[in-house]
Amino acid sequence: MTTHTENPKQDTVLVTSGTGKTGRRVVERLTALGVPVRSGSRGGGVPFDWEDESGWGAALRGADAAYVAYYPDLAAPGAPEAMAAFGRIAAESGVRRVVLLSGRGEPQAVVAEEALRGAAHGVELTVLRSAFFAQNFSEGALVDGVLGGELVFPAGATAEPFVDADDLADVAVAALTGDGPGEGVHELTGPRLLTFDEVASEIAEATGRAVRYVPVSGPQYAAALEGYGMPGPEAGFLAELFTMLLDGHNAMTTDGVKRALGREPKDFGTFVREAAEHGAWRV
Repeated sequence: MTTHTENPKQDTVLVTSGTGKTGRRVVERLTALGVPVRSGSRGGGVPFDWEDESGWGAALRGADAAYVAYYPDLAAPGAPEAMAAFGRIAAESGVRRVVLLSGRGEPQAVVAEEALRGAAHGVELTVLRSAFFAQNFSEGALVDGVLGGELVFPAGATAEPFVDADDLADVAVAALTGDGPGEGVHELTGPRLLTFDEVASEIAEATGRAVRYVPVSGPQYAAALEGYGMPGPEAGFLAELFTMLLDGHNAMTTDGVKRALGREPKDFGTFVREAAEHGAWRV
C-alpha cells in the first residue's frame, strides 16, 4: 500500500458523472487532499457524456486514474459496449488505474465489468459493487415519497443493507489514491439489514413526519414512473432491475467498508439523524 508522502507527484484523476451522487463526493474528497481532479459532466468544465464517446479521449488525456460511474446503470442495455469503449480509450490514454462503481448482485452489471476489464489492457481495475444508497431517500428518487408520506417501491418485505454514499466515496478515493482496496472486486454494504417498512419507520421517527411504505409490483412501479414522465422502456428496465435486486439474494451484509477503511460503515439510523438535522426533508 502506498501513501501520499512516499510519492510527491499527485496523480490526476478523471471523475465521470462528477456532479452525481457519488461523483460529487469523490471530487470533493480528492480536492481536499490536493489531488488534481477533473470533474466530468455534460455541462461542466470537463465535457463528458456517456452518450457521446467522441469526447472521452480529451477528458482522459493526461489522466493517471479515473472514477467511473455509468449512467443509468451498468446493467442497462448498451453498458457493456460503453465500458469496452471506455476501457480501450483509457488504456490508449495511459490511464493506470480505474475504479468502477457497480451494482451488487447484478448479473448484467458483471457483463459490463468484464467488458471494461477485457478492453482496458494494462489498467488496474478496482470494482466497487455497492448496495442501495441510503441517500436515495434524502437526495435521490425516493425523496419525494418521503416528503409525500408514502414510499412506493417494489421491495416487498425484503431487507437491504443500505450503504452510505459517503462511505462509498471514501472507499473510492482510497482506491484511486493507492491508499485502499486494490485490483479486484469489493462488495460494499451498510452494517445492518432493513426492510423498506423499517426504513419508513426510522425516517418517521427522526423527522416527526408520517411516512409509510407502500409495496407494489414491478409493473405497477413501472406504470407509476411512466406517470411521472419517464419513457416506457426506461421505466420498465428500472422496475425489473429493482424487483430482481430485492428478491432476497442481496439480503446480507459484508465487511467491505471495514476492510477498505479500517472502520465500521455508517449505520442507517445515524444517516437518518444527520440528514434530518441538515434539513434533507424540510419543506
